[in-house]
Amino acid sequence: MRRLFKTILYALLGIVAFVLCYFAVATVCSKWSVQATDISEKPVLKLYILSNGVHTDLVMPVHSDWHNWEKEFSYNHTVGGDTSFTYIGIGWGDKGFYLNTPTWADLTFKVAFEAMFGLSTTAVHATFHHSPDSGEYCKPIYVTQAQYQALTAYIQQSLQYTPDGYTRFIETNAVYGKQDAFYEAVGSYHMFHTCNTWTNNALKVAGQKACLWTPFQSGILNQYSP
Repeated sequence: MRRLFKTILYALLGIVAFVLCYFAVATVCSKWSVQATDISEKPVLKLYILSNGVHTDLVMPVHSDWHNWEKEFSYNHTVGGDTSFTYIGIGWGDKGFYLNTPTWADLTFKVAFEAMFGLSTTAVHATFHHSPDSGEYCKPIYVTQAQYQALTAYIQQSLQYTPDGYTRFIETNAVYGKQDAFYEAVGSYHMFHTCNTWTNNALKVAGQKACLWTPFQSGILNQYSP
C-alpha cells in the first residue's frame, strides 16, 4: 500500500513538473521574437490577426487581385449566405473542439484529452466579416504580393480536397453564427501544435513578426503591441 502511494505521488509530481515546464517554455518562446523579413518590395494588401481572447484567425479580403477565397470557402456554405461580407477569417484547430464545444461550459474531458494529445482530426473554420477595426484583439499586418501568395499556399495546404479539387465542406449545425462554416483539414492538433501555433507559423511563412513558438494567442498579439 505504501509503495502504491509513493507511485501515485511520484506520478502526480511528474505531471505537475511537466505542466510547469510546459508553461515556462511557452512563456519564454512566446516572448522570443522572430523578426519580419526585411523586404524592399512595397506591401500590396492589409490583413488582420483577429483573436477572440483564446483563438486567433487570419482575416483577409475575400477577393483581391491575388486570390479569390470563394474557391475554397463558399458563401453558400454558411447559414446566412450574405455576400456583402467582404473579408474572411480563417483559423485551424481540433475538429472535436470546434464542433462539440460552442462554449467552455460544453468542454468535456474526452474532447480536451483528445485535443491535447493529438487523438482527434482537424478542421479549418472560415468566418465572413465586414472590414475589421484594429484594436486590442485585432492587429493589422501588411504583406507584399509574394508574401500573400506564400500565405495563401500555406492555408491551402492545411485543407483537405476532394478528387475533383473542391475543399471538403463539413455539413454541421455546430456553426457559431450565420456567416461561418467548417472544412476538413490536414495536420494534427496537440499541446505543442495548437490553433495559435498554426497562426504563428502562417505569420512566419508570410515574413511577418512572430514568436519563436507559442501555443497561446497572447504571444502573437504581444508581438504587435506597442
